[in-house]
Amino acid sequence: MIRAFHRWPGLLALALVTVLSLSGAALSVFPAAERLTAPQVEAGLNMATLATRIQTAYPGVEQIRRAPSGQITAYWFDLGAPGAAVIDPATGMGVASADPNQVERWLTNLHRSLLLGDGGRIAMAAGAAAMFVLSLTGAALVVRRTGGWRRWFAPLRGPLAHRLHVEIARIAVAGLFLLSITGLWMTASTFGLLPGADSTPAFPADVSGQTNVALFDMPTLVDTLVTDLRELSFPYPGDASDVFTLKTHRGTGYIDQGTGALLIWADLSGLERISETIHMLHTGQGAAALGLALGLMALGVPVMGGSGVLIWLAGRRGRPRIRGNQRAAQAETILLVGSEGGSTWGFAATLHAALTQAGQRVHTAPLSAFAPGSYARAARIIVLAATYGDGEAPASAKGFLDRVKDLDGAALAPLAVLGFGDQSFPAYCAFAQTVAATAGALAWQELLPLDTVDRQSPQDFARWGRALGQALGIDLDLVHQPVRPTTETLTLISRRDYGAEVQAPTAILRFALPRAPLWHRLTGAGFARFNAGDLIGILPEGSPLPRLYSLASARRDGFVEIVVKKHPGGLCSGQLTALEPGDTVNAFLRRNPGFQPGRGRAPLILIGAGTGIGPLAGFIRRNARQHPIHLYFGLRHPDSDFFYSEEMPTWRKEGRLTRLITAVSRGARPNYVQDALRGDAAEVARLIRDGARVMVCGGRDMAAGVADALAEILAPTGLTPAVLRAEGRYVEDVY
Repeated sequence: MIRAFHRWPGLLALALVTVLSLSGAALSVFPAAERLTAPQVEAGLNMATLATRIQTAYPGVEQIRRAPSGQITAYWFDLGAPGAAVIDPATGMGVASADPNQVERWLTNLHRSLLLGDGGRIAMAAGAAAMFVLSLTGAALVVRRTGGWRRWFAPLRGPLAHRLHVEIARIAVAGLFLLSITGLWMTASTFGLLPGADSTPAFPADVSGQTNVALFDMPTLVDTLVTDLRELSFPYPGDASDVFTLKTHRGTGYIDQGTGALLIWADLSGLERISETIHMLHTGQGAAALGLALGLMALGVPVMGGSGVLIWLAGRRGRPRIRGNQRAAQAETILLVGSEGGSTWGFAATLHAALTQAGQRVHTAPLSAFAPGSYARAARIIVLAATYGDGEAPASAKGFLDRVKDLDGAALAPLAVLGFGDQSFPAYCAFAQTVAATAGALAWQELLPLDTVDRQSPQDFARWGRALGQALGIDLDLVHQPVRPTTETLTLISRRDYGAEVQAPTAILRFALPRAPLWHRLTGAGFARFNAGDLIGILPEGSPLPRLYSLASARRDGFVEIVVKKHPGGLCSGQLTALEPGDTVNAFLRRNPGFQPGRGRAPLILIGAGTGIGPLAGFIRRNARQHPIHLYFGLRHPDSDFFYSEEMPTWRKEGRLTRLITAVSRGARPNYVQDALRGDAAEVARLIRDGARVMVCGGRDMAAGVADALAEILAPTGLTPAVLRAEGRYVEDVY
């Protein structure tokens, strides 16, 4: 519900909010510029002195005004002709024209009314209201995504558009809320919707009838500092019944022009003070630094608007349309989805359709939208959960575990959890297991035991569906057709072959960079933006399921490169290693932000064996800034499968690679990469104590051996691989 309240005002009012923010950002510059250019008064200067200086220079002075920036402007008549100038308070002489800035006036009218009068004011008020709603709902969504207010500035992951949207929002949302609420107040004031608050006193009935008392004989002007002035109006020449009118930040008063006495004084009302403060906060007049800060925040609105549209479009493409999705309060079955790449949503759509056809009222939503207070009629809750990285919550499940940990599980509808993953990875369905374990700790009633679906298997899904149908007392036949990912054609341009001598044929395959459409370049979709360590999915002929390979290149390298070992009977690896230059494959890109080296200066310890060298070589290739990188590489024999042996000397010479330590497993003295780590234990421990980040890529057995070796090496320091992992300093990409 919060997401809908955020999405639709943003989409419908995008143009209005953009005009408001851009014009407001431009207007924020003028108070600061005026503050810098306006002559400022000396400390302690009073109004009697300033008014005397100006009256000496301009005998026909009619009014003196002070702007919040400190700029003094005088207005006068000379031989019947009006005049005005910006005044130097030190001399009382004009130093600049007082004519209004035409650009500022035009921007002000655009900001207030779209240059359309009252109708435009109403439209811009609607834009301010939309910004108010967007600020509140946006803050709630940031809290949901980051996992609580205390994690407001927690690191983000995910597509660029999502991260950019949230990064700007969590900096700008407070300012945008302030601008929207003050803008709505000012609009209400303009249309007379606020209670009357004019504290201006009535004109005095009794005046002396005398004239020409000296300004220094007026105690009120002597006691009033120029810094407190808003406006001083002089009596009409020759009219003994008129008076001086003085307005300051405290209130308004009338001074007898014949005696200098203060006739009447009225302080500003509380509502007037509030309105003036709101005007200052909104315009920056009198608070130039705040105005510039709010202007910078306002510049984030068009960027958030554009990224929001991209997120909306990507969501429509990545998430199937759920037909007949019931409201949460009316549904018997609550179906919650935790998905990273979007494939789990396809299974959710299949389950939703089957349950609906069986007569169930079903509400399907992201797991991050879990709201037990809204499930008034729910008889069951079903969770379909993928896993991100080493057991973390996927994108659409952020914050779920934080919200359930304090609930009374016994009061919730029975739960069934189905995990989705790949058994070739060590953290197989780890997040689903965490959800199930958390539910068990809360005494949450179990509808079905935890079950899993391996590699998007329709058969696993159908088997689980039959068990769910039995639990519900209905026939449930789940026939799922996996959605074929959108692919691009890659053309092989070169290959280097290794490993035949050690019965492990392997090839470094380099493909031409596919042409990126304009839309992909704008959104970063497809192969328009990728880095070494991201994943490429290959759809082999004869199978609907993709195989994933780690990329050894980045977009800036100008090619797509992977390292592939031919496995006995392997469908995809067999097809790839049989390719010749000019041949093509169908492929798609999948981001892997959890396996990236980062931007800091901390040393990197890269550990890989066999084809695991691929992404590590990509990291070294792009290390133009010469960050310290120490590579531990395990191979069978240096004359057979020393991948990238041609490039390694050049990378070391260029400073891209600091050290290379190899471990040869087929030789007189077999040695594995974990043995190489133990042999270099002192240096490894020193690097990690100095903040080094460890990145491991390769097979599961190798990764387990590396973790054991590091645990031994780090034992005297009090550190462990688990501690490093929690700090984000130990990451794996294993298969």
